[in-house]
Amino acid sequence: MQTISTSVNRWSTHALRPPATSLQPFGLPWVKEISQEPLVCAVDLGGTNLRAATIDPAGKFHERVRLLTPHTTDANEIVSAIASAVTECAGQAALRHEQVGSVCVVVPGSVHAETGLVVNAPNVPALVDFALTEALASKLARPILIENDANAAALGEMWQGAGRGYRTIICFTLGTGVGSGVILNGELWRGIDGTGGEIGHTSVNPFGGVQCKCGSFGCLEVYASATAIVRIARELLPKYPRSTLPTSVALDLTAKDVAAAAHRHDHCALAVFERMATHLGVGIANVVNALNPEAILIGGGVSAAFDLFAPRAREEMMRRAFPVPAQRCQIVKAECGDDAGLLGAAWLAFAKG
Repeated sequence: MQTISTSVNRWSTHALRPPATSLQPFGLPWVKEISQEPLVCAVDLGGTNLRAATIDPAGKFHERVRLLTPHTTDANEIVSAIASAVTECAGQAALRHEQVGSVCVVVPGSVHAETGLVVNAPNVPALVDFALTEALASKLARPILIENDANAAALGEMWQGAGRGYRTIICFTLGTGVGSGVILNGELWRGIDGTGGEIGHTSVNPFGGVQCKCGSFGCLEVYASATAIVRIARELLPKYPRSTLPTSVALDLTAKDVAAAAHRHDHCALAVFERMATHLGVGIANVVNALNPEAILIGGGVSAAFDLFAPRAREEMMRRAFPVPAQRCQIVKAECGDDAGLLGAAWLAFAKG
């Protein structure tokens, strides 16, 4: 697999930027005042786990709480779980003589941040069309904000991670699916009704392709996610009888397993990442041509295999995108891990204050 000579420098230059130490790390003119609240309680509502943390204006974590997300059709049970996590964090902070001001909850789905309505949440269906902000405010008697999880992750990376020093970035979260957050000239782009920036559901294979859970075909999500990596491996295994990957569908196989095999130079696993990276490169090229970002950030669990797919993705992006914006755009690995969404939530709450 050939890489272009400038790739190493272009993937490492973010490390030269100074660490963020304030609430205005990227000099956004639209943030006129930053709240002086000592702590924000950030909540990351996932389909499996609910994580909450208190975060100070320097981006430092203090209390942390993890609960199981209730599997229920009653939205009020989820509200109670969030309220319980916030109350526990606030109680622990009070023992240190600290107070929690506002709360920001990130949701795995589309939200209308202004009204506090959850528009769509495939992994937490009980919240669809539910006024989450209003319900939480009545329980917690604190200012409440909600945001999409991928949007929050992009803000977290721009504040404390690989996005420092940039003003226009696209942050991809490659996990079970493909999430994305878009920040244009320092402003989070939500679209007209909060559903903007769903790059994972743009098509990279218009002629048929694999069906996505969203109902469409050929979405980036079905080629560049952890789920996609496992599916592609199963499809390619019959062509590689000497592969060390398990051939039986009955045996568990994860994207992590495929990555480990690729690092052992397993030809099937390498072919999986070649295919995955090619489709990701197509998706990135489309974004580069449409939005002309300074950087593409890659986070999520799949980013652990960044070295296996980033060179090929960049090659494909360079082949398809306009040369000048493609050459300028950096592709970098996200730095904040699972905390990116929590950091972005805290930043939103401080900026709102």
